[in-house]
Amino acid sequence: MARDKKEEEITLLGEKKVAYHYDYCPEILETFQNRHPDHDYWVKFNCPEFTALCPITGQPDYATIYISYVPGERMVESKSLKLYLVSFRNHGDFHEDVVNIIMKDLIHLMDPKYIEVWGKFLPRGGISIDPYANYGRPGTKFEQLAAHRFMEHDLVAMDRVDNR
Repeated sequence: MARDKKEEEITLLGEKKVAYHYDYCPEILETFQNRHPDHDYWVKFNCPEFTALCPITGQPDYATIYISYVPGERMVESKSLKLYLVSFRNHGDFHEDVVNIIMKDLIHLMDPKYIEVWGKFLPRGGISIDPYANYGRPGTKFEQLAAHRFMEHDLVAMDRVDNR
């Protein structure tokens, strides 16, 4: 059964001429209704071409951004997410800030049951930085999931950048 874009309040998906914003633009994010809010399941995004700028030197930083979440009532629309992530291209922030900003924007947007964002930044100056942030809805089993995954996040074998 096809969905109606207007009914879902989705404006970007299917549009041929979409403006790319190269400065931080959270307002571009869009959501749609989760048809299965009574069932817990994972949605995962892998963005292997993420770019932001060092806030001090202006040098480009490249990363794969991994976003995994368990949706609540709303879900992020993937084209708007892509455009949102592109909007960091000329944005200057430290790696740790970028990961937390992405996570907080998505929490504000869709109020997921659980979300985690992991940035696997390529080395620059001989060092790589891999910040990880997560959140579980307070007072639910997802709050405990967040605590558990936070304690064990670095035990997951994700040491290579995989562009598939």
